[in-house]
Formats: sequence, structure tokens, C-alpha cells
Amino acid sequence: MKLQQLRYIWEVAHHDLNVSATAQVLYTSQPGISKQIRLLEDELGVEIFARSGKHLTRITPAGEAILKVAGEILRKVESIKQVAQEFSDEKKGALSIATTHTQARYALPSVIDGFMRSYPEVSLHMHQGTPMQIAEMAANGTTDFAIATEAMELFGDLIMMPCYRWNRSILVPKSHPLAQTPKPSLEQVAAYPLVTYVFGFTGRSKLDDAFSSRGLTPRVAFTAADADVIKTYVRLGVGVGIVASMAIDPEADSDLAALDASHLFDSSVTKIGFRKGTFLRGYMYDFIAQFAPHLTRDIVDQAAHCHNRQELEELFASLELPEH
Repeated sequence: MKLQQLRYIWEVAHHDLNVSATAQVLYTSQPGISKQIRLLEDELGVEIFARSGKHLTRITPAGEAILKVAGEILRKVESIKQVAQEFSDEKKGALSIATTHTQARYALPSVIDGFMRSYPEVSLHMHQGTPMQIAEMAANGTTDFAIATEAMELFGDLIMMPCYRWNRSILVPKSHPLAQTPKPSLEQVAAYPLVTYVFGFTGRSKLDDAFSSRGLTPRVAFTAADADVIKTYVRLGVGVGIVASMAIDPEADSDLAALDASHLFDSSVTKIGFRKGTFLRGYMYDFIAQFAPHLTRDIVDQAAHCHNRQELEELFASLELPEH
């Protein structure tokens, strides 16, 4: 069994079983990959992929189990490389982050700007997606960090640490009746069609819980994952917008009336996390600290040694989080 063979089956599985596409990504030949996969299957005595003619059609049950272990091995290999790089050149490397549009567009720019000034030789890669996609990318090693607010149950394999609290604002055209109501009630808001986030994005569950607790069923006329798209449709008169307060730009959105909604909805907490067992390089600790100054190297190390979510919650129970 060769490390190269494990990398081949892992990459094929994560390129929709397309051997040709995998070969292009790995700068090798399609026949070479197919041969190495066959040799590995022969050595193990089981099929990792089911086939129809020359085409791979699905991952077998044995293949699922093998791929899980192969992923862990490849991540350990990557950690070994990270250790070596840290000692050879502590300010050179790569950092990849998975997050939502709101975090990427409104919470991270100043952090990333400062980080890149401090570490000009670290290449930074950002991936945007749903909470499920973010969790998967961080768990399978595609990214180093996950930054998310919703669906924390998806992040069970990650060390997730609280960064800051935030709440929402209501956006309407200045001619809208609610524009003259500084602190509208949920009933007043529910009387109009809503334009807000897709379920599972950016604190949407807190919004739904608030209406449900009052026995209200608002009509959600339009949903999007992008706050800027939501604002566009508020301007078109589709409905009343509900977005993260951090997504409001006083200058760019000066044509809209923004009403604080913190009296209507519970605040949400954005968290940053990484895979258990990840070797964190010096610049990774620095990135976390720039994003959330209370997450010092010592605190992050304590979090990394927690055995379960309850221990993590106890570690941060008395922490006073900043408001964003």
C-alpha cells in the first residue's frame, strides 16, 4: 500500500468519481490513476469503487470505510508537513477558510487585510458555502478553519470557539410605513411579506424561533444567502428585509431605513473552528486572535484538548463576548 494510492482514491471520491478530472488536478495520467486504484483493491481484496464497464459508478460500503481512514492518514501527513514548515519558515505557508457570504463580505475584510500585511508570504484562500458545506470542508481537510453561526450540530468533529455576538436589523424603503416605527413589534413586522436569509444561513433559526414563540407565521416572500441580494429586493418593494446588522453600510444603504431589531430576536454567536488533532502553525493562532482577540493561544490550546462539546461550553461559559 502506497500513500500515493490513498491520495488517488481520496481525490477521485471528491471529484464525483471522475478519474479524468482527478488526473488533471493531480497533473498525472488517467490510466495511471486507474491502475493504482486497481492495484490497491487487489492488495486489499475488496472493491473501493463499483464499476459499469470502465466507469466508476459509486463508492462501495467497504470503500466508504477505507476512505474515512485514508482521509485521516492524509490529514496526518499534511500535519507533518505543517510541522516541518513551521520550523523551516514560520511566516510562509497557506491558510484556507470556509465561511458564509455575510462573514466574508462584512466581518472578515479588515481581519484579512491586517493578517496579509503581517504575513505577506502566506497565501489565503476563502471558500463560501452553506453551513453543511462549511462543516464538510473543514472536517475533510479542504479548509483549515470554519467560520459559521448556524447549524452547530453539523460541526461535531470540529473544535468550535465563540467569537462575537450579533443581532439583526429591519430594512425597508424610507417610504414604507415601518420606517416611521423605530421599534416595531413582531406582529407589525409579520403583517408584511419578508425578505431574508435562506433557512440555515446567518442566524435564520433565531428569526424563525421568535415568530413561532408568538404564534406567528410570517409570509417569507423571498430568501437568499447573500445580504446584498436581499437588499436589492427590498429596494424593489418585494418585502421587509431582515439582515444581520453588520451587513448594513450607512453610506451604500442610505436610501433604506434601518431599524434595530435586537428587541425582537435573540442574539446569535459566530464561531471559528478547526479539526481535532490539527497542527496549528503560528500564523494560524495569530489569525484566530485577530478575528477574536479573546481567543489567545493559551485558550485555543485549552479548547483543542477538550474531549467533548460540554467541556468546550464550560471553558467559554463565563466569557463575555464582544458585540459586532
